[in-house]
Amino acid sequence: MSDLVPSISRKSKNFMGVNDYCDSDNSQAVIMGLPFDCGTDPIRIGARHGPESIRKQSQILDPYIFGYSDINPIEELNLTDFGDLDLTAGKLDDAFTKIEQAIDHVLSKRLIPITFGGDGMVSLPQMRAMAKHHDDLVVLHFDAHSDAYPIRDEQYNTATTFTCAAHEKLVDTRNSYHIGCRGPASQPALAEFAGQLGYRVISMDQLFDEGPTQVIKKIKNKLGNRPVYLCWDMDFFDASCVPGVCEPTWGGPSAREGLSMLKSLAGLNIVGVDINTVCPPHDHTNMSAHLAANVALLALHLIAQE
Repeated sequence: MSDLVPSISRKSKNFMGVNDYCDSDNSQAVIMGLPFDCGTDPIRIGARHGPESIRKQSQILDPYIFGYSDINPIEELNLTDFGDLDLTAGKLDDAFTKIEQAIDHVLSKRLIPITFGGDGMVSLPQMRAMAKHHDDLVVLHFDAHSDAYPIRDEQYNTATTFTCAAHEKLVDTRNSYHIGCRGPASQPALAEFAGQLGYRVISMDQLFDEGPTQVIKKIKNKLGNRPVYLCWDMDFFDASCVPGVCEPTWGGPSAREGLSMLKSLAGLNIVGVDINTVCPPHDHTNMSAHLAANVALLALHLIAQE
């Protein structure tokens, strides 16, 4: 492996028991853990343990999806597991550098990364790497929060991830979407601010008023074959489904509804998947991590169907 690729620290079994990543593998997709959180929230700290928890819960999954797909994506994609990057919570610059280098490495091997966060800040260095490989990159961000807030005291925090991405011109904001935004907000007019950055914001109320099927159909028609970075924050689901996330938010879709929306993305040109904000210290029954593992498996099916 290149010296430019950060060291890894394996802390658990590989996702669904797949093999370790190796430069010489003929893989098409790779799992990568990004065990990092900013550590600034006064209460809900612990997303750094998310990758390990998701992997553990993946051990009880089977590869096929009843009534949806008879593909075995692990075999179809020759899926491997890169392990967890060796990151230190709170050391933002170091984490950004290591994440960007690692994603750049696997993209240079023409692999599709499926990453487990970590909090929402891990998305920015991933987009930095992807922008080097995809000139017309767009993002589909499923989240209760836009993470495109005005920058105030500090430039980098979990609320400014997509603000920074817009300022750095990493994605085509006018064809990128924040889907499912809702709930209490720390600032007014956040949808308007994200719109000023160019993003298209679809609130949870809008999503269900128009109907998820119609909304997703319009998005797919608009994006066509453009490269899509799929960012799935687990608090997109209702808090009753995922109590063990960084910021559980009421009024979201059920597990069935959310997974159905994910299935409906079939046909998009997905070049990277980011599943984040599982917070194991608050996930006492491990169901949030288990649902995240199912999201990852479905994302693999989407990629294998392309």
